[in-house]
Amino acid sequence: MCSPPWRGRHGSSPVGSELPAFELHCPLLSLPLALKTRIDTIPAAQGYLHADAAKVAKWRSRLEAYRGPRIGLAWSGNPQHSHDRVRSIPLADLLAGLPTNFHYVSLQKELRDLDARTLHARADVLDLRSELHDFGDTAALCRNLDLVISIDSAVAHLSAALGQPTWLLLPFHPDWRWLTERSDSPWYRAARLFRQSRPGRWDEPVALVSRELVSRFAQSLSSSSARAGTA
Repeated sequence: MCSPPWRGRHGSSPVGSELPAFELHCPLLSLPLALKTRIDTIPAAQGYLHADAAKVAKWRSRLEAYRGPRIGLAWSGNPQHSHDRVRSIPLADLLAGLPTNFHYVSLQKELRDLDARTLHARADVLDLRSELHDFGDTAALCRNLDLVISIDSAVAHLSAALGQPTWLLLPFHPDWRWLTERSDSPWYRAARLFRQSRPGRWDEPVALVSRELVSRFAQSLSSSSARAGTA
C-alpha cells in the first residue's frame, strides 16, 4: 500500500534527481485502499471544473445561429492508446445510428483520414478543429452544448467534470473506473453510460443513444419544427 520513498519515471522530478523530503509514498491507484474509499463515499459534485467565462461567451456568439438541440460528438481517442481499437468508433458508423434534426458539433481536435473524409461529406456536423487551440477552448465549447456524446476519452472526462450532460459509449470490457452493470457513474453525476452487450458491437448502444436523444429532446424538436413551419 504505502511505502518508503522511491524514485521513478512517474514523479515530477527527472529520473535520478534528488526528490524533496517526504516520509511516505503511496501509488495513486492505492489511495482508495489507503483512504478506505467506498462507492458511497466517492465525492460526486455536479461539476468541479469551470470554463473561462470570456471563452464561453465567445462560443455562445459563435453558435447562436444553430438553434435547436446542439450535440457534441467525440468518437475517437489517441490511436497509440493500448485499447484504442475497442474504444474508438469510426465516425461513419456513429452517424449512421444517430437521428437527424440535431446540430452535431465535432469535439475532435485530431482526425483520422477516414473520419476526415466522412466529416467533410457531412454538412450536419460542425467541424471546429481550427478554433480548438487547447482544452480551455473545448471546455467553453462544451458549456454551449445541450449534451456531449463521447467514447471513453479525455473529452468525456472534461465534459462530465464540467457538470455537462455527458453520455459515454463504453466497450464490452471498459476501463475499471466505469465499474460494471450500471448506467451511472460515482465519479460524475452528469454522466450516463451506454455499454456494449457484445464485444465489438456498437449498433446496440448507439441505437439506444438514438432513441434516448429523440425522447430527451422531443419538445425542443417539436418547437423547432413549428418555428420552421411559420418562418
